[in-house]
Amino acid sequence: MSDPHLRVYLDKSELVHIDGRVEVFLEGAADAQSQERYQKIQQTLRAGFLENHILQCRDGIVSPDFSRLSGSQIEWLEKLVHAISSEVGRALVGLIILQLSIKAIEPRQSIRLHKAGRSQRDFSWQDGVSMRSLDKNYVTPVLRKYDLVKLNADGFMMTRSLAENYPYSWVYKAKLRGARNEWLLLVEDIEASRINTEQALLYVLSQLLNQATLFKKLAEETVIALENRLRSPLPDAKTWVVRIITRHMRDSGYAARIMEIAMHSLFQALQSVAALGSLELAPLSQMRSANKKHGNVGDVELLENGEIIESWDAKYGKTYLRDELEELIDKLLDQPALAIVGFVTSDPPDHGGELDLRIQEIEDLADLRLEIIAFSTWIDHQFNRSLVSEDILARAWLIAFTESIAQRRRWIAPIDEPCQRWLELLKILLDLV
Repeated sequence: MSDPHLRVYLDKSELVHIDGRVEVFLEGAADAQSQERYQKIQQTLRAGFLENHILQCRDGIVSPDFSRLSGSQIEWLEKLVHAISSEVGRALVGLIILQLSIKAIEPRQSIRLHKAGRSQRDFSWQDGVSMRSLDKNYVTPVLRKYDLVKLNADGFMMTRSLAENYPYSWVYKAKLRGARNEWLLLVEDIEASRINTEQALLYVLSQLLNQATLFKKLAEETVIALENRLRSPLPDAKTWVVRIITRHMRDSGYAARIMEIAMHSLFQALQSVAALGSLELAPLSQMRSANKKHGNVGDVELLENGEIIESWDAKYGKTYLRDELEELIDKLLDQPALAIVGFVTSDPPDHGGELDLRIQEIEDLADLRLEIIAFSTWIDHQFNRSLVSEDILARAWLIAFTESIAQRRRWIAPIDEPCQRWLELLKILLDLV
C-alpha cells in the first residue's frame, strides 16, 4: 500500500492507485476505437440526451431511484450542487454532469481523459475524449437554456484549472474551487463502476431543478416585498436605497460584482426616466469577460451609434489605481469616440502627486475627461443627470437592482452567477433597513 501517484513519461502517464493497481494512459492522436466512442457520445448528446433527461425529470416522468445510490454518493452529489456560490462550484457541477452523461452513454470511455484529437501538434490522449467540444456544444447550452447552472456561454471547460494535461484523479494538481474532494470521490466511483451513472445524473438534475424552482419562488417573493415597501412613504428614498445597496454590497460575499451590478442598475434607472438623451446603455458584461477580447472599457458603458461615449469601471476595495491607468491607455487606442471615462472606488480614492499628473497626461493624449471618484460621490453625480425627483429615481434604481439579481432583466443585465444567496440577503435587507 502506498500513496496514489502519477508517473509521467514522454509518451504516456501511469496512474498508480493506493492498492498498487496501475492505469496507463498513452499520449497521441485518438485511435479508431476512441473515435468510434466519441462519435457515439457526440451523436447521442446531439440527439438530446441531456435535454431529454432534464425534461423527464422536470415533468415527473422519471425520478432518481435513491435505492440505487449509496448514502455517501448522495451526500457527495448534494455537496457538489450546494457548494455553488457566486464565485465557485459551477464548473465542477457542469463537469460531473458531462462525465456522468459520457459514462451513461458509453461505459467504455474513460472520464479521466479530457483531451483528444487527431492532430499531432496538440496534446491528446489516444483513449481520450474532447470534453471541451462536448461541453460547449451539448452541455453548457442545455444547462443555460433551463437555467440550471449559470455558466459562461463559452462553457465550463474553458476554465484553465480543468485543462491541465493530466488525468482527472486524486493527484490532479490544479486548484479547483468548490466541492473538489466530493467530485474526485465521484470520479473514482464512476471509473470503478461503483455508481449507477444514470441515477446519479438524474439526482444532480433534480437537485438543480429544485434550486431553479426555489429561485423563481424567491425572486417572486423578493419583488413583492420590494413593491410592498415602495408603497409606503419614504422620507428620504435616496438615502434608504443607498443604504440597502451598500449594505448588500458589503454583506454579499462578492462585493466587487455587486458594485458592478449596482452601478449598471442605476444607469438602467436613468435610462428608464429618459435621463441619458441619445446615449444607449450597453448590456452588463459577464463576469470574467476578457476586456480586450470583448472590446470593453468599463463595467458601465454608454453608446452612441455603436461607439462607446462614456464608461465607468467599478473598483471595490482598491483606492490607488496607477496600474489601472496604464492598462486604460491600451483600451483607449480602439475607442476614438470616448469622451468620459472613469473609475469608481468603494472608498475615497488616492489623489495627488504623480497620479494627478498621469491623469492629466492621459486626458491630453486621448482628448477626454478622466475621473477617479468615490462610489458615494459618483451616485450624487449620476442623480444630478436626471430631471425627475430623487425619490422617483431612487425607487427606479432599487427596482432595477432587484430585478437584475432576480434574473428578470437578462436582455440588459445577463448575470450568469448564481443569484439565490444575493436575493436572500436583499429580501432580508428590505425588511431590516
